[in-house]
Amino acid sequence: MRISEIYSKDVYNDSGQYLGEVREAIIDLEKGEVSRLLMEEWKNSNKEEVKKLFMQKSVLYKSIKNIGDVVLVSIGSPHTQEASNIEASELASSR
Repeated sequence: MRISEIYSKDVYNDSGQYLGEVREAIIDLEKGEVSRLLMEEWKNSNKEEVKKLFMQKSVLYKSIKNIGDVVLVSIGSPHTQEASNIEASELASSR
């Protein structure tokens, strides 16, 4: 599946809660894979806004259970918040 096919799809967690619509994807260029989906654009965001966005409006790509008409994700793994802080800091500092 191409990453462009995921854009604009609704994202739900495994409890059926609507999380948002896919707006952006973060690509890990070193690994050559998608690392995170964002439900809000981040183009004009400062470092603090990026951190907030990662915590509240994004999901780790590896937490995706299924992609069909919607994107179904499993939320709540203990590493999610820690990974968000690290990724947001690195991403914001590279801007």
